[in-house]
Amino acid sequence: MARGASELVLWLSCSRLCNNEPRAVNTILDSPEVAKLVTLVEEAARSTEEGVKRFVEPAQGTLRRATNKRQHMIFGRRGSGKSSLLRKAAADLTVDRRPIAYVDLETFKAHSYPDVLLSVLISTFTEFEKWLRTAAIHPAHKVSFWQKLFGSKPNRPAFNRKDAEHLASQLHGQIVELEKQLHSADDIATTTSAKESSEVSSNSELGGTLGTRDVNVGAKLSGTERSGVATETQEAYRRSKTDFLLRHILDYQRLFRQLSELSAGDSFLFLDDLYHIRRSDQPQVIDYFHRIAKGSNLWLKIGTIRHRTQWYVHGDPPIGVKLGDDADEIDLDLTLEKYSLAKDFLTKVLRSFVSDCGDLTVSQILNEGAIDRLVLASGGVVRDFLAIFRRAVDVARERGEDHRGPKIGSEDVNVAAGEHETSKREELKRDTLDDQKEIEKQFEQIVNFCVDGAKANLFLLDKSASGKEVELVHELVDLRLIHLVRSRITVSKRPGQIFEGYMLDVSQYTGSRKRHNFELVNFWIPEKVEELRRVKLIYEPGQGHQSFPSATVSD
Repeated sequence: MARGASELVLWLSCSRLCNNEPRAVNTILDSPEVAKLVTLVEEAARSTEEGVKRFVEPAQGTLRRATNKRQHMIFGRRGSGKSSLLRKAAADLTVDRRPIAYVDLETFKAHSYPDVLLSVLISTFTEFEKWLRTAAIHPAHKVSFWQKLFGSKPNRPAFNRKDAEHLASQLHGQIVELEKQLHSADDIATTTSAKESSEVSSNSELGGTLGTRDVNVGAKLSGTERSGVATETQEAYRRSKTDFLLRHILDYQRLFRQLSELSAGDSFLFLDDLYHIRRSDQPQVIDYFHRIAKGSNLWLKIGTIRHRTQWYVHGDPPIGVKLGDDADEIDLDLTLEKYSLAKDFLTKVLRSFVSDCGDLTVSQILNEGAIDRLVLASGGVVRDFLAIFRRAVDVARERGEDHRGPKIGSEDVNVAAGEHETSKREELKRDTLDDQKEIEKQFEQIVNFCVDGAKANLFLLDKSASGKEVELVHELVDLRLIHLVRSRITVSKRPGQIFEGYMLDVSQYTGSRKRHNFELVNFWIPEKVEELRRVKLIYEPGQGHQSFPSATVSD
């Protein structure tokens, strides 16, 4: 009987699941408000034109700098907000009726020079042509255009439609010519020929008349003699796409000066994710656009990852832009060294989503320890912060309301961070095709050193160290697998040396990778700084760190 009753309960439970009946709401994490929050966070995983309405400035004055009259290189790790900043700057300038073009360079990651430059030029001119046919001439009362994309309308009146159309047509003509070059062969032998001929003519004529008084008969004989000489001249040369590009710099400068006259101001070109282009081609692309921009009232804003970018090559002549002289830099990397600022910024970003979900608050879904762990797990990167939060919601839902309570806790974040590590690994493979094996080997050595050697979540690197191994460490920072926590620190037993402090990504020592006797150094607490000044934390790249006995973390 008891068995039959239990089978009935099981059957009813299965029946309810099969009929998709909603389960009872036991915690705040099961509420419709949190369901909406999760959807909003997922949709914000990538920067879009519509996403500019939710933009949060990472530091005061950053947006103003991104829209001023100066060439800028904008540095930041993946997910740090480069694209969001560039799109927001582009949107604000568009509302002010300033000519803008936003070009995503990831589209051209497989192209080689000079085709990559031709492709970027085509996209650039296409975007400016689009601006001339839309934002330049649309009246402010055209709500369907302005409100949908920008959330506000322009203060400046529309420009002369005829002049805008004329300039748009000129840009389109250049696009056609560039596309012709893009699809043609490069550096080929070409021959032209010209023919010249000369001709001499002589005429002779013989005539007479025979007859009587009644009849006359006349006859005329004529002849023409022609002689000529024809010559043909051939000239051989090589047709080059690079030569074509160089010959047209003045033409492109002229177009941007016309654009400046039409708009009574300056133009802005946003080139996003430069690091997707081959590193050897990057300075060539930057250099070309910098030459076009000079004296043309065109300002470049180039977003990229610092240690995966080559923006200047010294030579005669130099190629690219020199920071401090030709361009300034905007650094968006809010690292864990500025922990309080990073925490405030990331919490503010999360609140911007929560505020759209009824009466929901951050404190209702996250305890204080979970917020700190989220900041650590993200390394201060917005996209990782939101992605790990999203996973942590699922982790907390699955465990239910146990002794840890109904909110997301630090252990939930640890598990979520471990799951998110797969995404970082995939990005590493996509971004490091040329030196992937070297980077992965260096990362494995660092993990072994921290987990099995130092048995701590931190390591120190000599600030004066150089070479390929050190460059790989810096690239791992850009790839968000290690995180800078101190730019200057001393060790008492190593007088005269200055070190940098780094934290191993949380995903490497939590969740399924827990180890005993592993120390979590709370470096952001002033009283804990001394715990960083230890010889055992010093990591020396290239020393072949061996594997150490394993252990497990206690949280």
